[in-house]
Amino acid sequence: MVQRALYFLALSAVCAVAHAAPPNLAAGKAAFQKCASCHAVGPAAQGGFGPQLNGIVGRKAGITKDYAYSPVLKHANFTWSEHNLAGFLRNPSQFIPGNKMRFWGISDEQQLTDVIGYMKTFAPAAPATTAGK
Repeated sequence: MVQRALYFLALSAVCAVAHAAPPNLAAGKAAFQKCASCHAVGPAAQGGFGPQLNGIVGRKAGITKDYAYSPVLKHANFTWSEHNLAGFLRNPSQFIPGNKMRFWGISDEQQLTDVIGYMKTFAPAAPATTAGK
């Protein structure tokens, strides 16, 4: 019994250390390629098959103007934190039932940390300005 308790304590410690590892941005960029067929980041990013993801961490869910969100996301009342985003990316259909994202999810915790770290390097898009005003 004591051995089993020590095993689970050791396993918990290993998992905590693995989860606490800082993001590897190069690995995050590579992992983002799974996302890039539907989502964009960077200066020219705009919505397409999925919303653009500049400034996603800290942004209210379902608000970008260049994407037609599902009703459940359009009316969601939360802000994308690293925790929420990780939950969504693990299993989008379970995290927000009824959303339009068709993705099998990311189960590897380090890959989640890496891809979220990579997305965090892209600041929110600057508001559009009109010439002459």
